[in-house]
Amino acid sequence: MPRPILRRSGTRERRKSANQVERRDFLTLAGASIAGAGLLSAGSPALAFMQAPPTPPAPEGIDAKTIAEAEKLARVEFNDPKRAQILETIQRQLDLYEVLRAAGLKNEEGPAEVFDPRLPGFAFTARRHEARFRRAAPGPLPANDDDIAFAPVTSLAHWVRKKHITSERLTRIYVQRLQRLGPKLECVVTPMEEQAMVQAMRADAEIAKGKYRGPLHGIPWGAKDLFDTKGVLTTWGADPWQTRVPSRDAAVVRRLEDAGAVLVAKLTLGALAYGDIWFGGRTRNPWNTEQGSSGSSAGSAAAAAAGLVGFALGTETYGSIATPSARCGATGFRPTFGRVSRAGAMALCWSLDKVGPIARTVEDCALVLDAIKGADNEDPATIDLPLNIDMTAGIKGLKVGYPAPEYEAESATEADRAGLAALRELGVELVPVSIPHGRFGDLIFFLISVEAAAAFDEMTRTGQDDTLKWQEPRAWPNTFRMMRLASAVEYMQARRLRRRLMHQTDELFNDVHAIIAPRAHGALHAITNMTGHPAVTIRQGFREDGTPTAVTLWGRLFEDGRLLNLGATLERRLGIWPKRPPV
Repeated sequence: MPRPILRRSGTRERRKSANQVERRDFLTLAGASIAGAGLLSAGSPALAFMQAPPTPPAPEGIDAKTIAEAEKLARVEFNDPKRAQILETIQRQLDLYEVLRAAGLKNEEGPAEVFDPRLPGFAFTARRHEARFRRAAPGPLPANDDDIAFAPVTSLAHWVRKKHITSERLTRIYVQRLQRLGPKLECVVTPMEEQAMVQAMRADAEIAKGKYRGPLHGIPWGAKDLFDTKGVLTTWGADPWQTRVPSRDAAVVRRLEDAGAVLVAKLTLGALAYGDIWFGGRTRNPWNTEQGSSGSSAGSAAAAAAGLVGFALGTETYGSIATPSARCGATGFRPTFGRVSRAGAMALCWSLDKVGPIARTVEDCALVLDAIKGADNEDPATIDLPLNIDMTAGIKGLKVGYPAPEYEAESATEADRAGLAALRELGVELVPVSIPHGRFGDLIFFLISVEAAAAFDEMTRTGQDDTLKWQEPRAWPNTFRMMRLASAVEYMQARRLRRRLMHQTDELFNDVHAIIAPRAHGALHAITNMTGHPAVTIRQGFREDGTPTAVTLWGRLFEDGRLLNLGATLERRLGIWPKRPPV
């Protein structure tokens, strides 16, 4: 957007007039505004701060030695005169903390700055077309309920639309599986059988009257339990919120209801989106119930892989869709940042959180993404750009980057090389690329931790963090406490480094449409979560113990449709997605 042109005449005078507003007047007005909103009371330290009284002395117990000790955490060193100056002004900063804490900020209230993955000069087609999906008939409805339960959404949609099966019967199949296997996998927080049957019967009535809403109409699904559901427990997987009941639905829940989908259960997540341990236990991998399902979309991945729902929704901040999908043998899609609204979803990190589908195939993920996509006034980070899914397009001639040395290393598996060979056989041009090296995992974890510590500040200050089951050093309770001691300057430097990384990643995708890398590639997961690029994780092979392995492909910003088609084509070529877990 071009900068506005300022007229010379009168500009300097207006600036001078504006600058003549006294600082004390501004502070007094700001204090009065906050007090008028009920945040401050007369005589409180916070109101005194906003009215700019004479600088008070340092509070009792804080002296030069305190400042010197604090310097060790900030990795700086001041001399005694500088420490004395800090002591003269530190009380005003502490009073500001009281103002901030008195504001009563809610989890959904994000910062003023909104992350936008688009760099200057970003260009994307404005042309839009309806989503295009393959129309191959799946064959007759299976006689066995288990075969129906494990069918992909593309097949279920065909059978429901053709009235080969009712949504009511399909919903009962999944409800029964949730009742039987949910406790074994510890993947369900709140069953929603009654509401689901009402939705299913409504879907059948509409379809019978010819009102078909689309491929998700009548399809049962499960929601990660950080998506608000009106009148139904939404616990965030954490003890302090076990009785939390929202008054409205999350944006994606509303959009899926509009699509006719049937919500059958709220599924587990690691407490406050960390790991797979929640207040009720540890979610299990359906391929090996001695293992956790990984996190934090633990229940969504386990339920989708075990045929307990047609599909599920998860969220990702740093691998929470990809990692449990890989562990459980599900297919997970992380859209471009800004593609899907987070309104009504628990905020962990406002500048990194993303919502995406977890299902049994990539094409299923495409169906779901098409239903939940789009801008939303309630989420200022959403961006209205065309999705343009075309699952019928060929992929021959697409350029896919790959880190050649990693595929040639001893650590690369036969499954890794088979995935690369499959792309080559499909006519894809493989282009060697160099993946940046650095402490990207530490960088993204720092960014997440600072924002998350702010989102759950009250929990830390009131000691409710002691109730969370996972108390290891890198889990949230200790991390949030540690972030209270983090340097604001270093946090800003980390954000600046993130911006540099956005430019470097943009260059990385200049000559390729997508990138593939062996197994769970930590660097690319960290980098692309910070830059906002989309990613799809699919099953690639199996270990000797029978558990699945996965591969991830990353695509260009807002080219989610192309990445979905590429992933689906590779998934069909590998041909191993239909294998079921032994649970």
